[in-house]
Amino acid sequence: MQTLVISGGSSGIGKATASLFAERGWCVFELSRHGVSVTGEGLPVTGKIIHIFCDVCSEESTRAAIAEVLKQTDHIDVVISNAGYGISGSVEFTNIPDAEHQMDVNFMGAVRFTQAVLPQLRKQHGGRLIYTSSVAAALPVPYQAFYSASKAAINAMALALANEVKDFGISVSVMMPGDVSTGFTDARCKSTAGEEVYTGARKAITTMEHDERAGMAPRQMAQLFYHIATCHDPRPQYVGGFSYRVLCFLDRLLPKRFVNWIEYKVYS
Repeated sequence: MQTLVISGGSSGIGKATASLFAERGWCVFELSRHGVSVTGEGLPVTGKIIHIFCDVCSEESTRAAIAEVLKQTDHIDVVISNAGYGISGSVEFTNIPDAEHQMDVNFMGAVRFTQAVLPQLRKQHGGRLIYTSSVAAALPVPYQAFYSASKAAINAMALALANEVKDFGISVSVMMPGDVSTGFTDARCKSTAGEEVYTGARKAITTMEHDERAGMAPRQMAQLFYHIATCHDPRPQYVGGFSYRVLCFLDRLLPKRFVNWIEYKVYS
């Protein structure tokens, strides 16, 4: 039986991914602060989801969660670092503690998760490590600067890490979803501070949230995760959704000033 360990698997893309892998017979260890174990009805004999408490903001909690996983299995095939959340607001008026917490959950949480699981992947000389990033890493969204930065940091770390662990038989990929319709939108921590100065902020955030609510189904991203986990030779980066793949391709092709101007027009 193949084994998946996923953080942030109790909702949204993570929940859809955990469910899809379990439906296909995998043993899934779902690590989050909220969640339930799932076995039996609707799943193959081998398929199950085992919930283990994990707070990726705590190194102790993260290492304890991985230790609990290794009490129940001696091999991990795939690891997906998916835990995260978003904040919105202008750079100038975002409270520093809020910006720090955004980076602590999204980026440092991925770092803690990586450091906790790598000893096992090295020991078994193999495995796949996949990170949930965002199209915002390549195309930073106004009034989501810190979220965009946290995902860009993941992309940079993943590329560097891939070369560090290649000799241990470990592959590293990032998956950058476009707009996906989940509870992520309503859970976003929104700051209205400074809107009397940055008068375009409310419209930009409203546009962004409309696009998210009309976005792709989480199942679509789960299927891409499954492809990355099971394909012969995974690429370093994937973009979720055809239109977003086109946008990222154009971003590499066109002058950055022009691309950024288009974003300004979209959100203003």
